[in-house]
This record gives sequence, structure tokens and C-alpha cells, in this order.
Amino acid sequence: MNEEQVQSTLDQLFTIERISGWIAALVILVLGIGLAWIVKRRLKFKRLRPQHALLIQRGVTYLILILTLAAALRELGVDLGVLLGAAGIVTVAVGFAAQTSVSNLISGLFLMGERPFVVGDIVTVGSVTGEVLSIDLMSVKIRTFDNLQVRVPNESMLKSNVTTVTRFPIRRVDMTMGVAYRSDLEQVRDLLMDLADRNPLCLTEPEPLFIFTGYGDNALEFQFSVWAASENFLTVRNDLYFEIKGAFDEAGIEIPFPQSVLSAAVDGPPIPVQVVSPDQPSSTVSR
Repeated sequence: MNEEQVQSTLDQLFTIERISGWIAALVILVLGIGLAWIVKRRLKFKRLRPQHALLIQRGVTYLILILTLAAALRELGVDLGVLLGAAGIVTVAVGFAAQTSVSNLISGLFLMGERPFVVGDIVTVGSVTGEVLSIDLMSVKIRTFDNLQVRVPNESMLKSNVTTVTRFPIRRVDMTMGVAYRSDLEQVRDLLMDLADRNPLCLTEPEPLFIFTGYGDNALEFQFSVWAASENFLTVRNDLYFEIKGAFDEAGIEIPFPQSVLSAAVDGPPIPVQVVSPDQPSSTVSR
């Protein structure tokens, strides 16, 4: 390329029309991005559910950015018809290559329509339990109780058993335990009912439950259940375990631990027993 051709090319690139087009495109981009930022920060929908408000907010933001980019390209003289045609072909190709993403997208629409949980709910999905931070088109963001963020694809959410812990205002606190065989179960039941009655966080309706579940290897086993507000679940369970231990100790009720009973055969030799003392040498005694 000789000097005249270079000069001609530079003249075409830096004509007044081209310079004004670049300036107009730059101004449109700045204004569009600024408007999108303001909409993202200021646009609120108090009457809508949080996930619906978030979806509309992001949709409006992306729409503004797309229109801004189209307007800027138009100022630069780009043929939007050709661009849209090429984008359509690319979209079809990407759609075939991104079937998982499409599945997540459709699953996200189902989740938003069904509303099994909302932003702020506590949910359990598989081994993950935490607060729902956002419900997006591709995934659900969950913050666990140890302050970790877990991203669960929408397709997995739709195919898994999801437990919404905070769906209802009250929850039942179930505690399984056992007492020694010599214990009086009626005394144990009355003691536990009294503890529930004196705890201000335990609800009187529905009433507490005392269910005898069977004869265990080492204890009389039972389930004690009380109802509490969902937000007080952990507090009630923790407090009752402390109160039950103290009440059982005060009443002389034993919470047994696994034990084994050894007995010699009728015609067999006696079982040797070794007594070990830290201050005396060990000795073996037959009993």
C-alpha cells in the first residue's frame, strides 16, 4: 500500500461524518449503561414476590443494554438486518450445542411458575441446606449456614426432592431418647409434659406428644415432640435437651448407655476378673 492509498484510507476513517458517528455511539453507550445501572439500583416492585421482582428487574436491564448496543451500532453505520440474520443462525447453532442450558432455562420458568419456594426461604436439596439468595433463569443460589454459596442448576432442582423448611409458620421438634428399664414411664411422661408447659416457646396447640417406640437393647425408647414457631425451631430443641438432662438428673432418672451382661455357662469354669489399681499391683480373682 503506497502513501496515497494510506492517506485515502485515513481520510475515509476520519471524515466528519465518521467522527460524529463515533461520538454519537459513545454517548449512547454511556447514557444507556448509566440508565441500566440506575434501573438496576432503583427499580423496585414491592407488591411482587422477590424472585419475580428480580426477574423483571434483570429483564428490563438487559433490554436497555440490548437497545443501547443496537442504537450505537446503527450510528456507526452497521446494517442491523444482516446482524440479526447472523445472530439467528448463531442462536440455532448454540441452541443445539447448549441443550443443558436450555433445559435449565425451561426448568427455571417452571420453578418460577410453581413457586415451591421464594427468595429468603430455607430449603434442603440433597445434602445442601441454606437460605435461597436468588432464583435465576439458569440456577438457584443458596447460602448455607456456614456462609458458603452453593449454585444448584434449575434442572437439578426440578428433578430433586426439595424440602422448604420455612414454608409453614410452625414446625414440630422431634426428640428421640431412652431411659433405664427400672424407670417409671408415667413419671417420665409427666416430667416432659411439665417442661414443655413451662417453656414459653413451646406451643400448647397442637399439644406435645409422648410416644413410646419400643424396648431397646439398653433402654425404654420413646419420642417426645413439641410444636414451635419455625424461626424458634433450633432454640427450642437446644433448650429442651438441656432442660431434660437437668430434670432427669434431679429426679434420679437414668439415661442409659450401651452395656453388656456377662454370665458363665452352667457347667463352665468361672469367669476370671482382673482388678487393676494405680497404686497396687494387679491381681486376678475368679468369680
